[in-house]
Formats: sequence, structure tokens, C-alpha cells
Amino acid sequence: MADISAKLVKELREKTGAGMMDCKKALKENDGDTEKAVEWLRQKGIASAAKKEGRVAAEGLVESYIHTGGRVGVLVEVNCETDFVARREEFKSLVRDIAMQVAACPNVEYVKTDDIPKDMLEKEKEIEMGREDLASKPENIREKIVLGRIEKRQKELSLLDQPFIKDQNITVAELVQQRVAQLGEKIQVRRFQRFVLGEGIEKVESNFAEEVAAQAGLK
Repeated sequence: MADISAKLVKELREKTGAGMMDCKKALKENDGDTEKAVEWLRQKGIASAAKKEGRVAAEGLVESYIHTGGRVGVLVEVNCETDFVARREEFKSLVRDIAMQVAACPNVEYVKTDDIPKDMLEKEKEIEMGREDLASKPENIREKIVLGRIEKRQKELSLLDQPFIKDQNITVAELVQQRVAQLGEKIQVRRFQRFVLGEGIEKVESNFAEEVAAQAGLK
């Protein structure tokens, strides 16, 4: 695998408008060949998606998904630029898939990693730095390990970073980018809410045998 320089990544980013990490991945996948990396980004829908990021997406759909048995429900809002695209079956299918994805990922709490509160990440870092398995390691090594753990935790909480349930080879973010390339508009997952039956209600645990005995006057 080619050694990818920061300069090469910067040049590809300027050429395609894609993010730094996407550019770096594209170059690694294509052994540092810029032209092949551009093509790779286009095939993934990343280059065209990046160029649309500055546009306003105020149309779209609010979709619901109720899991079998009615114990888990999801509401999700996904935006696009025009009502025309919002009515297309490809867009509707995407929104349904995202609602189903939220239902399938109980640990996901935010749309993307940037939405995670900084104070929460600081608290996580403080907890990780104090863990016993790192106590004997030098501070600089501990810092690197903790940053890796925090990054992993961020991705666990982020919807867009999840492997797509219908195709584990891509993330939800890549799925969205593919639809951007297909439909020609900016698409963004704005928000979601998951409802779990009985969540937050304090349940009184009881022993059925004792209840029967009590009612029968035996206790």
C-alpha cells in the first residue's frame, strides 16, 4: 500500500470537494493514483455529494417504523432540496431504510459524531484515563489509547457511522452519499427519535407464586 502524503490528500480534496478522510481512503484504495482515486470517489457518490453540502435541504419526509410486536418504534426526518425528489421512490426507500436502521441500533443516540456534546466526551476521556488497565502505561501512551477508545465510542453513538443493515460493506453515510449521486440533490438525516415500550417506567418485580399464596390466605 502506497504511503499517502498530506499534500496528495489535499490535492484530491481540492479536486473533488470530498472530505479529508474520504480522500485519504480513496488514495489508499488506489495505491496513491489520484485519477483512480477521483473515479473511486465518484463511484461511491462521495465527490458529487461533497459539492452539494453547501445547498439548503428543507424538503423531505418524516417516516415511521414500528418493529414487529409493537415494542419498538422510530420517527426519522430526512431532508432533500425539492418536493420532486421527496416524492421519488428511491428517496422514500432511503428514509424507510434509515428508520429501520435506527430501530436496529439501540446504542445509537446521535445523527453524526459532531452532534455529540463536548462535555460528554470529556467525561468519557476522564473515565478512560482512570481505568486500571492503563495505570502502568506512560501518559503519552495512555493518551493515544484513550483517544482511540473515545473515537470508537463516538462511532458507536453515531447513526451515520453504522454499517448499513442491508449491506454491511457500506456505512449509513455512504448509503446517503450514493442516493445523493443518484438523485442529484443534497440529502441529510436531520433527526430521529426511538421509542421503546416501557422505557423509563419503574417496574415492580413480584413473585407469582407468592402472589397466589397471598390471595389464597396461605401467607
